[in-house]
Amino acid sequence: MSRILLVEKGRDMAAMLLEGLQRAGHQVEHIGDAAQAVDRILTSPPALTLLDTALPRYDGLRVLEKVRPHSDHPIIVLTARTREADRLRGLDLGADDYVCKPFSPREVVARVNMVLRRHAQRHRTAMPSPSVAFGDLSGGVRIEGRPLALTGRELRLLQTLSREPGRVFARSRLLEAAFPEALDVNERAVDGHIKNLRKKLAAVSPSHDWIRSIYGVGFAFEERPG
Repeated sequence: MSRILLVEKGRDMAAMLLEGLQRAGHQVEHIGDAAQAVDRILTSPPALTLLDTALPRYDGLRVLEKVRPHSDHPIIVLTARTREADRLRGLDLGADDYVCKPFSPREVVARVNMVLRRHAQRHRTAMPSPSVAFGDLSGGVRIEGRPLALTGRELRLLQTLSREPGRVFARSRLLEAAFPEALDVNERAVDGHIKNLRKKLAAVSPSHDWIRSIYGVGFAFEERPG
């Protein structure tokens, strides 16, 4: 059982999420106010926080900005905002995942469980994904023991993503990793390299989708469920 802090002002939405999370075996505390949420996180950090962006007094991203320097516990942002700039700001401030409204409680529960697993795994190992073994920059890589031939940019992308499985990386961050020497490359160039990387991963390990897309935001590396 994990202790979840649900920061959501909407009573109906909060009730649905409470029911779904409790059915999944989690202990849930509901707070509908931003200032109270900051105080609770700083004094008694939960295992994970579900954080709505539309809150009284100040918004959820301000909560994230206040607490992230003091706590590395997982935070999933819930939002009705669809602008790419809003989603990227949340990731830049330290959100672990982003769920856009409308969503089903089952989707949120699945995301909560996934993020908790990834967080626990990172803290147990403090190492890159055990599924991926890297050689040198010539592209010597193995995925679950099977060889994978990559270009230099594909290799840098896979190294960055797999170092923190489950974390959502913005395109801007991946662009820095794949094109460290380039100043005039568009972020959309990342998409083409990710597409090629996915094809190569699928060719040697077709039963699992290793890279998850988050629309308008970026990508995350997904370990095979253990």
